[in-house]
Amino acid sequence: MSESTQHEELTALTKAYRPTPETISNLVKRVRALTFKLLPVEVHAECINDPTSRVITPAVVSAYTVAAGDFIEALPYCLMHSRMEFLRDADDNPADFEENSSRAAACAMLARRIIHNAPPERITSMMCTRFQRRNTDGHISKKTSALEAAIDSHCTIFLSSSEAQAVVADLWNGHLIQKHTADREVEFVLYKERGYDGFLSHLNPSRLLVPRYQNILRTIAWLIFLLAYSLAVKEPLDKLDPYHAKLDVWELLMYGLALSFSFHDLSKIYQLARFSSWHSLGFWNVVSLVTDSLLLAAFILRMTGIASPPPQDYVLRTRAFQCLSFVAPLICFVGTMQICVSRMLQESGIFFGLLAILGLGFTQGLYALDVADGQEDHQNEVVHLLVQALLQAPDYTMFADSPSGQILFYMWNVATAIIILNILISLFASAYDDIAEDASAEYLTYFASKVVGMIRAPDEFTYPAPVNLIETLFIAPLEYVVSECTYTKINRYVMLTLFFVPLSIIALYEAELDPSKNKWVKDWLSHPDEVEEDDPRAQDPEAQGADAERGMQISKVPFDELVKDFPDTTQSSEAVLLREMADLKAQLAELKAMLAER
Repeated sequence: MSESTQHEELTALTKAYRPTPETISNLVKRVRALTFKLLPVEVHAECINDPTSRVITPAVVSAYTVAAGDFIEALPYCLMHSRMEFLRDADDNPADFEENSSRAAACAMLARRIIHNAPPERITSMMCTRFQRRNTDGHISKKTSALEAAIDSHCTIFLSSSEAQAVVADLWNGHLIQKHTADREVEFVLYKERGYDGFLSHLNPSRLLVPRYQNILRTIAWLIFLLAYSLAVKEPLDKLDPYHAKLDVWELLMYGLALSFSFHDLSKIYQLARFSSWHSLGFWNVVSLVTDSLLLAAFILRMTGIASPPPQDYVLRTRAFQCLSFVAPLICFVGTMQICVSRMLQESGIFFGLLAILGLGFTQGLYALDVADGQEDHQNEVVHLLVQALLQAPDYTMFADSPSGQILFYMWNVATAIIILNILISLFASAYDDIAEDASAEYLTYFASKVVGMIRAPDEFTYPAPVNLIETLFIAPLEYVVSECTYTKINRYVMLTLFFVPLSIIALYEAELDPSKNKWVKDWLSHPDEVEEDDPRAQDPEAQGADAERGMQISKVPFDELVKDFPDTTQSSEAVLLREMADLKAQLAELKAMLAER
């Protein structure tokens, strides 16, 4: 790619025209009106999502494209927003749930088909350009792109498309980078140094914003934290002093990393809530917040214990390590089961709601039996007994002398073991089936949300943990003291100094080893016989060597002649029949015209 061509693409992507919020709102209304006309009744999602759908036909896709007028760039965003509105309408109006769900599915498939039919040079702009709309309350929404809206609404059919994943891959690899505007918004532009081979041109602190490099640095820091945590929780056993009065090296390292993680997570949540939308906050943000809270509580208890006199110091020290014990299941809550577990926990809301109501009723009943004699003998035991029975360890001895208590306790066990737990199993099985049925699309959606989540918050200078403590304590306060230009220079020099080694490795990789630019690496990673499907060498190949000298041929019959009788799998059988009937009608009309002339 030449420098002039790249500059033109960069300018076109950066300065894309953005309609006013009122125009976007009107386009959303038109898209919804079209969708109501397209699907006035319920249509199964399988009929809509079928590649040869008789509902989302090429004519329908063309009609939606023309309906956008001069604002085709905003059409995928409007379709994604219309999908969210239809889903909200489905929840608000149960009587029309299926109809609105069908319309939401149609909007998602239309957005995918429109992106697929778009020119390659416009796909990135249509996916990443951020728009605003005017809400029904009169306020202007925050800027969001079609890609971000699809992630917020978990639109797997759109995010699993090859076009969406190509844009996600460009964001992951740093071919598309953030550009921070004056109003603290984020735009995505082409990386201007992509076509250059110089080492120094890639030695840029802004490359730490690239999700791929962020992920590597976070993984290294997380592994160090796991090592420090594992050794810190063993320290009380290795000390002759049972009170363990001082912090050791591993505890200092663990709490230092925990503090840096907490600052990073809180800053990210604050920036997402302020500059984006609460829809961008996901399940793992909550898990991170709980983990950080437990680590902070353990640190406070540990420091308070060190400053307290005996025997209070021993009690607080014990409480601190007990808090750390609750962190272990959360920090190991990673891996391939993330998607399934998060979906299952989201589906378990019905179970916990029923359990809370049922548990409250039985707790009140058993508590009333306990205080019937005027004395409160088992204040806490009642709750513990119900929880143990729920976990399949009931203790019937407590109510041995009370027939009424035994009856209530039997009813609790029957209700939880037979009814409530089976509801939970059904919900979990349904959630797992939904994930397993479309596992590849769910994984691609998860990957897209992870990549965009790393760069969505408007943080122009990314200091990975634990170095973000230096930013928080020494660099960030300077933002309110020095000018913007000076603050930018300070950050660049500090980041270049602190991360010189990883930045050098990144620059070396991008300048010399990146498969997209390095021929021998690309040849090494690619198949030696890899050719394009439309390449004439693959369609009509020639015999080689002695076979060619003997006059033998592979392509005796041309490729175009071979495929002319192939069925058109891009259209449904109904569409093929309708087309053939239209051709037959045209031929009959011609025949009638010829007979009339005679």
